Amino acid sequence: MLTTPSKKQPMLFFPEFRNWESAWALEALYVVAYEIRILAERADRELAFNGKSPEKLKGAGSFLMKVFGVLAGKGPKRVGALYVTCQLFKIYFKLGTVNLCRSVIRSIETARIFDFEEFPKRDKVTYMYYTGRLEVFNENFPAADHKLSYALMHCHPHNEANIRMILKYLIPVKLSIGVLPKDWLLEKYGLVEYNNVIQALKRGDLRLLREALEEHEDRFLRSGVFLVLEKLELQVYQRLLKKIYIIQKQRDPSKAHQMKLEVIVKALKWLEIDMDLDEVECIVAILIYKNLVKGYFAHKSKVVVLSKQDPFPKLNSKPVNS
Repeated sequence: MLTTPSKKQPMLFFPEFRNWESAWALEALYVVAYEIRILAERADRELAFNGKSPEKLKGAGSFLMKVFGVLAGKGPKRVGALYVTCQLFKIYFKLGTVNLCRSVIRSIETARIFDFEEFPKRDKVTYMYYTGRLEVFNENFPAADHKLSYALMHCHPHNEANIRMILKYLIPVKLSIGVLPKDWLLEKYGLVEYNNVIQALKRGDLRLLREALEEHEDRFLRSGVFLVLEKLELQVYQRLLKKIYIIQKQRDPSKAHQMKLEVIVKALKWLEIDMDLDEVECIVAILIYKNLVKGYFAHKSKVVVLSKQDPFPKLNSKPVNS
């Protein structure tokens, strides 16, 4: 049976490491921290297989927090703190206890002893990837965009697996702020599950978006981006109204800014989506409130009167107003 190293084994190393002023043993520390996590994961799998409670990884997390405490001080050893932080992130994400990341993040981002730029690039990329994912879960898309874009920009260009992992979260974030990725990017990194989502945004095709989300629901749920993608419906509605507006402008420019709700109902019906006038009015009201459409309602005539100046504002890399 696989077991994690006994507590005595690593503890023989760390009291000595704590007393050393120089950072000469950091590489050895990295190996120990990594192996503790990997062995704990293997031990938990075997424990679960044998019907026992898997608790080794949780114990490894507690131990690595003590290691982090040793590194989170003044002196040259502090550059190792980010590596241990990333190992902790991997443990917390694996266990589903991502709330535990907060205390470590606060230590890294607020402690004056740390200068983020002095950490190794490898660790900075991993840190930004995981904290970017946390921002996705918190729906803080500007912060997620910044962190994941940093990770992508500094990731080794030949490490396609890591680039793909970053893009898996960065693409939904970019879509949420109105930025569409190129088709070649999806093809190169095997992210074709986003193809129809992007096409739906371009066409204003609500049916296609819903079909894409249904087809890849399991994958999007496992990644934790399903709800992010589901909220793209508002942008799809905006695009649909814009297409109707363009058609009306071609037919009669003087009345293009007056859009009957029944026309929107018919457009949705053509997409095999049944909605009545009240439902459509509610959706348009939300679009106006979210600043995706500029205009107002003429309730008696069931018409939305669009602004003659920029009736469909662009997101300009900003999230839809909450």
